[in-house]
Amino acid sequence: MRIAITGGAGFIGKRLADALQQDGHQVVSIDLSEETPVDITDRQAVINAVSGCDAIYHLAAAHRDDIFPRSIYYDVNGKGTKNVIDAAEANGIDRIIFTSSFAVYGLNSGTPDEDSAPHPFNDYGKSKLEAETHLKLWAEKGEGRSLAIIRPVVVFGEGNRGNVYTLINQIASGKFLKIGSGKNKKSMAYVGNVADFLKFCLNGPEGMQLFNYADKPDLDVNEMLEIIYKGLDKEQPSFSLPYGIGLGAGYAFDGLARVTGKNFPISSVRIQKFCADTTCSAERCRQAGFEPRYSLEDGLKNMIDHEFAGRKKAKAA
Repeated sequence: MRIAITGGAGFIGKRLADALQQDGHQVVSIDLSEETPVDITDRQAVINAVSGCDAIYHLAAAHRDDIFPRSIYYDVNGKGTKNVIDAAEANGIDRIIFTSSFAVYGLNSGTPDEDSAPHPFNDYGKSKLEAETHLKLWAEKGEGRSLAIIRPVVVFGEGNRGNVYTLINQIASGKFLKIGSGKNKKSMAYVGNVADFLKFCLNGPEGMQLFNYADKPDLDVNEMLEIIYKGLDKEQPSFSLPYGIGLGAGYAFDGLARVTGKNFPISSVRIQKFCADTTCSAERCRQAGFEPRYSLEDGLKNMIDHEFAGRKKAKAA
């Protein structure tokens, strides 16, 4: 098959492209970082880029916590998705696999399954839910169409520069200070398993399928920190900052970011997310027949060995 991937040069997109190519598929990467850049907010450019393709993986998104103005989330994640839909219709493509986000459920939402009502708390989650609505309407309008919506939790792994990398880097640099008790649990997903599951969804049935994706069992923050400190050969301190004080500092950095236009590793959203229970049910993907290759501990160790091996060797020397 000839398969388009929006965001194909991104963290998950690269891993997915490799997996699809290993299975003999031809991949068309649609990304601003490619030699011929394509912006998904450019409708005609997307239509042209997917010409001749049999399926579209829609991964491109505005996803950082610190994007300003907030309208960018809706321009990229909402209108960009409508452009992908228009491109599919213009080229007779009837199969789309979309990476949404666990953020559509909101903070402290218990352990939602795919039937739980979404309550997004930030613009990223709201814009992803908007994208889902556009895609569901597309799937319902045409006979023979296949839509898979995957709502992954935090995805980490080699080459990632997201929140898990930031956490490990802060610990490796001796700049991490734990906020809260650490007893809150986190559903997480290793990129190798996510790419495998996305590939698995390529052969899904007609109609719409909705999946949460997380690798199980969940870790709480203390368990995750223990794995990271051990992987870095570092001793874990016992002190932690009370949540209220940490959140106040986050709001202060929010204001500083607006005034200076700079990005800071601390923000109120990141602290809220770090200290919240963010767990989900992910049984449906297993019931569909998917079995992940890696455990969460495997994934964290792989990431640490790939990204931080130099620091460990320097210490050992």
